[in-house]
Amino acid sequence: MPMHPRRHARVKPSGLVSRQAKIITDPRAPVIPCTLIDYSPGGACVDLGGQVNIPDRFELLHVNTKKRCRIAWKRGSRIGVVF
Repeated sequence: MPMHPRRHARVKPSGLVSRQAKIITDPRAPVIPCTLIDYSPGGACVDLGGQVNIPDRFELLHVNTKKRCRIAWKRGSRIGVVF
């Protein structure tokens, strides 16, 4: 099976995780549950668990950390975000 190079090189090493997190699109809207697949100081890979429509900018809540995010890419139910 051929290996395909990443389109975007990482600035910092990532940490593979599989932890529950929440997406906050608006303080008055319900949170969207998600799973962190990959996390680094500059961004993350998030699995939405299905086709969910979310805005390009939102907040990601993981444990006690809240990060402002921007979507960098989308593939199926997964999105890549930058902080």
